[in-house]
Amino acid sequence: MSIELLLALPVMLPLAGAAVTLIVRRYTRVQLGLTIATLSAVLLVSAILAVHVAEHGALVLQIGAWTPQLGIVLVLDQLSALMLVVSSVVTLAVLIYSSAQAVSENSERTPVAIYHPTYLVLVAGVSIAFLAGDLFNLYVGFEVLLSASYVLLTLGGSASRIRAATTYVIVSLLSSLLFLGGIAAVYAATGTVNLAELAVRLDQIEPGPRLGLELILLVAFAIKAAIFPLSAWLPDSYPTAPAPVTAVFAGLLTKVGIYAIIRLETLLFPASQLTDLLLAAAGLSLVIGILGALAQTDLKRVLSFTLVSHMGYMLFGIGLSTRVAMGATIYYVAHHITVQSTLFLGAGLIEQRGGTTNLARLGGLAKVAPWIAVLFFIPAMNLAGIPPLSGFIGKVGLIEGGIAVGSPAAWILVVASVLTSLLTLYAIAKIWNRAFWQKAPEQVLRDDETRKVSRLMLGATGALVAFSLLLTVFAGPLMSYTDDSAVSILARSPYVDAVLGDGAAEQLRYRIDEAGQKVEDVG
Repeated sequence: MSIELLLALPVMLPLAGAAVTLIVRRYTRVQLGLTIATLSAVLLVSAILAVHVAEHGALVLQIGAWTPQLGIVLVLDQLSALMLVVSSVVTLAVLIYSSAQAVSENSERTPVAIYHPTYLVLVAGVSIAFLAGDLFNLYVGFEVLLSASYVLLTLGGSASRIRAATTYVIVSLLSSLLFLGGIAAVYAATGTVNLAELAVRLDQIEPGPRLGLELILLVAFAIKAAIFPLSAWLPDSYPTAPAPVTAVFAGLLTKVGIYAIIRLETLLFPASQLTDLLLAAAGLSLVIGILGALAQTDLKRVLSFTLVSHMGYMLFGIGLSTRVAMGATIYYVAHHITVQSTLFLGAGLIEQRGGTTNLARLGGLAKVAPWIAVLFFIPAMNLAGIPPLSGFIGKVGLIEGGIAVGSPAAWILVVASVLTSLLTLYAIAKIWNRAFWQKAPEQVLRDDETRKVSRLMLGATGALVAFSLLLTVFAGPLMSYTDDSAVSILARSPYVDAVLGDGAAEQLRYRIDEAGQKVEDVG
């Protein structure tokens, strides 16, 4: 069997699994076993593909043997391979966690039978987005995962969840309409939506219309990635959902938006005219997001605002578009998917043991639940960037990239990055002091059945903590991998040649060199 055929499995396996688990919805144990088996298979396939891509270059699957210009094409390069592997690890761990916890506080009212099929559809949507070789199927991937997220966000049907979901749905539909309009405008201007062909044809368009197309798509992706000032919907939407759902949303959904922005700003619009706008948005996201976190008294809302803040780090590297900065950005995306998901699972453990996520009503957990303390402390320090953890390594890479560029905007972002890291540590210290060190309220000290935490939940969270530590232990080879990925996506030619055939990249007018400068290669 050709290795390219494996590219369809990260999409087809979850969709097939969703259909089967829906058929056996009356048998919850069977559902669970099928879902775990499906996600394990997706992880295995993703790992095999990532190893092959690292050794042999990008893989392309032309569905139905149609040419890329006419048919659906799936493309896997080093960037998308890393995203697939990390997302597969996170979705599997979260699924195991959720199997030990009712997905709603009111299990009698929760349609648990649809949880597993919907979760698998979400995974399929994420895979479609990472593998899509054209704008329209990227849109399809977004819509598949968003449709599933609407269901997951409202599980239990409580008033707070319906209210939060209303905001989430409205904003998501708005960004989707904007994205669809952008696709129509791009097709009208170029006659294609294939990403490789667009890389060639957009280079030939006049700067004015080209800038307009880029701005439309950038705004659509920025809404999905929760980039300030388009992030107000996130802190109100995520905290009301069950912990496993929030963990997947926080870890993955916004990173799909960041992935789309990386493709937009490297493959389609190299050395963008919007660089200053990207850097400004990055700085505002960093500072305003973390200031919002400091003002919160609920654990999930603190984590939601830190999520908004740390999207700024990734946008910082994208705006610089140098090899060092882009490599650090890709590494930081993998780190943040893992750590942010782990922290929300940790918040679920705290809620299960303490009965609330309100920091004013928590305390003493370091004494009564030491394992929870450890499982929260490690990713919390990682998020704050304490050396030698992966968060520190990623931030140092981004700061190094900013210093190398040396522009006033880059220096401002370097300062904002350091300040945000310090304020993140302060926010984490506030959580630690109130939830773990301060005197425990009476309800936290109770050790009845309703306050016991499943070992399976602890184990799943521990597995993600261990995976985040592996990102530190193997930071050397992983950073080498992300640097190679950065060189490839900035050069653009490996992607274009892989999809359209050797020599197609000779039609590219521009590339980005390792210093982030646009180089004209006409002729």
